[in-house]
Amino acid sequence: MNSPNTSGLLRRAARRVLGSTSSSGSAGTGAGAVAGPDAVEVGPRWLRVGDGYTATLAITGYPAEVGGGWLEPLLSYPGRLDVALHVDPLNPATAAKRLRKQQGRLESARRSAARDGKLDDPETEAAAADAADMAFALARGESKLFRVGLYLTVHARTAEDLDAEVEEVRSLASSLLLDAQPAAWRSVQGWTSTLPLGVDLLGMRRTLDTPALAASFPFTSPDLPAADPSPHAPLTGRLYGVNASSNGLVLWDRWGQDNYNSVTLARSGAGKSYFTKLEALRSLYPDPHRPTPEGEVGVQVFVIDPEDEYQRLTEAVGGTYLHLGAPDVRLNPFDLPPGAQRIPDALTRRSLFLHTLLAVMFGEPLTPQETAVLDRAVTATYARVGITADRRTWSRPAPLLADLADALDDDSTATGDPAGTDLAARLTPYVSGSFSGLFDGPTTRAPDGHLVAISLRDLPDELKSVGTLIALDAVWRRVLDPHHRRRRLVVVDEAWLLMHQPEAAKFLYRLAKSARKYWAALAFVSQDAGDVLATDLGKAIVSNASTQVLLRQSTQAIDTIADAFRLSDGERAYLLAAGPGEALLVSGTNRVAFHALASDAEDELITTDPEFLSGISTDEEDDLEP
Repeated sequence: MNSPNTSGLLRRAARRVLGSTSSSGSAGTGAGAVAGPDAVEVGPRWLRVGDGYTATLAITGYPAEVGGGWLEPLLSYPGRLDVALHVDPLNPATAAKRLRKQQGRLESARRSAARDGKLDDPETEAAAADAADMAFALARGESKLFRVGLYLTVHARTAEDLDAEVEEVRSLASSLLLDAQPAAWRSVQGWTSTLPLGVDLLGMRRTLDTPALAASFPFTSPDLPAADPSPHAPLTGRLYGVNASSNGLVLWDRWGQDNYNSVTLARSGAGKSYFTKLEALRSLYPDPHRPTPEGEVGVQVFVIDPEDEYQRLTEAVGGTYLHLGAPDVRLNPFDLPPGAQRIPDALTRRSLFLHTLLAVMFGEPLTPQETAVLDRAVTATYARVGITADRRTWSRPAPLLADLADALDDDSTATGDPAGTDLAARLTPYVSGSFSGLFDGPTTRAPDGHLVAISLRDLPDELKSVGTLIALDAVWRRVLDPHHRRRRLVVVDEAWLLMHQPEAAKFLYRLAKSARKYWAALAFVSQDAGDVLATDLGKAIVSNASTQVLLRQSTQAIDTIADAFRLSDGERAYLLAAGPGEALLVSGTNRVAFHALASDAEDELITTDPEFLSGISTDEEDDLEP
């Protein structure tokens, strides 16, 4: 039976949780009625709350000594487990009086045992020593006493599942030397005691001193907090891997963060491309909890691939793969974006990008005089093919780089300014020289499809930065299409190729800043962490990424990484010793170490293991033999 005071507390708590009733007797429509369950059925050892079952365990026995974070195994339990810790400080005078009384009992027990010739009881001796130490600490003001209640509420779908979950939790508690007893015939009181109401209706307390209580904090879990903490909320996000601390699953939703960008930094061979390909593949899967336009599945993924690492994956899922630099494969930088007529400044943006492109080609920024000449020449180049400020002309075929070189020569002839002739001469390798294959015709194939990978492997080293910029620009033109908005992931692998060029780095920074406005995410992947973080633009790109993934780092770069991401000593040591695929996910205050986890089918598509790839090549050659 409950005392009147306890019954009153229970009624008030039930009203706060389940919602009150109106004066007419109908269900209340306030916040409590909305947030509470639709019904509660009370059993001797369980409650049926809504469509699930709960049972509460009270901790009645504690270990003699505890270490820091001793509650962590309970907090990282893989099932749904509510852990409540009720703490009430004891008045120092009352605490001292109780300690003296306890010391008297223990001393009386010791003398009685000695008088009867019994052996010393180790438990009594230990308790007496602890009580003496606690009394001295309390007298000196070094410690205080607290009345602490620890309760665990287990949740399950069915009564049978609940019994199994309760046994697992009790076994876990036993491994921590905790005695967990069911709150039989007090199910409602136990459940209420673990709700965020601040009431303890069980009252099963144990006295702890300050060090023991402090060892229970921080009251956190190594697992990431759920986006929706409700008991049966659907899981969202993509599977990244297994939590290194709790063996739980790490599910992360980049589309649920403040911005959708990500940064992945690692030394060569740490598994950054493996992890990036795994996320790209899983991004293609449909998300049942997020609506997509009719006929579309998952996220549209674009990849700037410097080493043909994504070819097998792209071909396996029926994507589009472009070998930029191969014969008859071109992306014309003069092309206006799809749906340009709906973008008022589309032609102006093209002109500005061509300024950036030429600066990267020449390897240095343009002078003000060269910028003015180039601006006139670009306008004249478009005008020669009938493209003007009139939007109705923007659907006409775009000019080529050779047309721009001719316009620069004509501008010098008309104005007498030699800057145009000089720029045209510097464009000669790209117009009629060794690098002309990339620019000597219109776009051969548009980068369209659910997975589009643009390879840069066939480009010479002198054209890597230029090719990366052209490929990224072609992708970005698709992102800017206002008529066809959907979630898009743009992966720039080996992004350090662009960071070496100031103008290209500025272009990448602008994309990082504006991606969210177009429902797009930029995934910045690089193995040269030192160079990325050594520049202001690199730091800005990192700061504009809500999702940051760090894999194994070199000893030369770890200090820079630690300062930029504010790593602890333990996190530094983890990144220095991490194996392939082991990573640290950083997002604001959330930090979790995990190991990338792929199925066998996924692993075959994304692995870069030379031995495995060599076996595939041998099998393909055998298939070709008659």
